[in-house]
Amino acid sequence: MSVRRVSPAGCAQRLLALAGALALGACVHVPRPAPTPPPAPMPPPPANVASIPDAVPRAEPRSAHGNPPWYQALGQRYFVLPSAEGYSERGVASWYGPTFHGGSTASGEPYDMYAMTGAHKTLPLPTYVRVTNLRNARSVVVRINDRGPFVANRLIDLSYTAAAKLDMVRDGTTLVEVKALTPGVPDTLTRTAELPPPTLYVQAGAFTDPQNAQRLLARLQGAGLGSAFVSAPLAGRSPPLYRVRLGPVTSVAQFDALSARLASLGINDARLAVD
Repeated sequence: MSVRRVSPAGCAQRLLALAGALALGACVHVPRPAPTPPPAPMPPPPANVASIPDAVPRAEPRSAHGNPPWYQALGQRYFVLPSAEGYSERGVASWYGPTFHGGSTASGEPYDMYAMTGAHKTLPLPTYVRVTNLRNARSVVVRINDRGPFVANRLIDLSYTAAAKLDMVRDGTTLVEVKALTPGVPDTLTRTAELPPPTLYVQAGAFTDPQNAQRLLARLQGAGLGSAFVSAPLAGRSPPLYRVRLGPVTSVAQFDALSARLASLGINDARLAVD
């Protein structure tokens, strides 16, 4: 497995974030600093990346760096969450590697591409999360100590090792589920390692009023999005929720294309959903 490969999305987002940082005022700034040259030659990759253990959640104080109430990047404002408790989201993961190895993360720690770490736009630093690759059901635990990615539709940026263990290095991106873990609390999250990859959709909206769902469905179909449909409400949920979805999707490219199409229709809060 070559360690010279760098995710195109990972490189692009950092260059864009750095350009945005130069235009910011003194009071608010992107918390990820510019990469610095490695202090020493980059170490060779471990003999068996798969054998590197996951991060182990432990109680840590909130980092003194990288946790402002809010910050701005590329013209968009991000609010750092007061707590990671209950956080669960699905979206696209990318990874970053040699270009940033040895440089500073937003928390002030050196970036180690062989450690089990990640970057997130709004989770407190540090936060431990379980990341599951929804395309192959592989799962890892990483420690969030950096900010990013700032590319549209990207949810989390992973270290090389975390990406390798999820089998996403070659593609550069994949569809994932990210769930926060609480140190000291047993990891009771659903583990999907032995389950087949789930069916994925893009969710354009969810409504308690079925007529609102039907109106959005008609709008999407009228715009040529023939894969749109209204998903039946979940049993036992009160009030019932009518979810307008498109798909299924099997790749990041499909997810990006559908998200962009929805954005062009003024629907900017589309999200990845699992059936």
